[in-house]
Amino acid sequence: MNEVLAQLFLSGRVVDFAIAITVIEWIVLTAYYRSTGRGIAPRDFSANMVSGLFLMLALRSALTGASWLIVALCLSASGAVHAYDIWLRWQR
Repeated sequence: MNEVLAQLFLSGRVVDFAIAITVIEWIVLTAYYRSTGRGIAPRDFSANMVSGLFLMLALRSALTGASWLIVALCLSASGAVHAYDIWLRWQR
């Protein structure tokens, strides 16, 4: 059992699963809002989701031994999108 869990982490598959769940959540929340007009508007959460996805890509890259440059780019992109999200919220 420990070997299976270790392999899930070392291969990055656990992060792939988290990314898939996040994308599905994004699609469901957007579809629900568009079909009912209720819930959270996509413009209010999309930047946050993108920032989180970049963080997960950075984690996946680090776990799988990718170049430090890829990890740094993903972290930088996450930070930039997060700053944009804060700026958008400040404008409201």
